[in-house]
Amino acid sequence: ARKQEIIKVTEQLIEAINNGDFEAYTKICDPGLTSFEPEALGNLVEGMDFHRFYFENGKHSFFLSLIDLGRGREYYFFSEVCYMCFSVCFCCAHPHIIGHLGYGMPKTMQSEETRVWHRRDGKWQNVHFHRSGSPTVPIK
Repeated sequence: ARKQEIIKVTEQLIEAINNGDFEAYTKICDPGLTSFEPEALGNLVEGMDFHRFYFENGKHSFFLSLIDLGRGREYYFFSEVCYMCFSVCFCCAHPHIIGHLGYGMPKTMQSEETRVWHRRDGKWQNVHFHRSGSPTVPIK
C-alpha cells in the first residue's frame, strides 16, 4: 500500500513539473527540499528558490511523456523502485530516458534520479532528490 502511495505522489510530482505548476510542486515538496542536480553544477541546492527559477523560466519540463514540440516528438520512459528506509521514509529511484526526434535527427538522453520521501501530517513530502546526467538546459 505504501509503495503505491509513493508511486502515486511521484506521478503527481511529475505531472506538476510537466504542467509547469509550481504551486502544485510546492505542495508535494518540503519547503526545505535539498537536491543535487546537474543544473546546480555539483552544489547542494536547499529550498525552493532554485526550482522556482526553472519553473518561471520554462525549464521545468524534463519529465516529458509525449509532447509535440513542433520539430518532432519526445518520448519519456521511466521505472520506479521503492525501498523502505525506516518506518516513515522511502526512497524512490527511477532512471529515465528521453528519446527525441528534433529536426529529423534522433537524440537520446538518460538520467538517473532518486527521491527521498517523508510522511508528515498524513501526507508524503519530497525532502531530497539526487539526479545525475547532463543538465536539462545548456550550461554556457
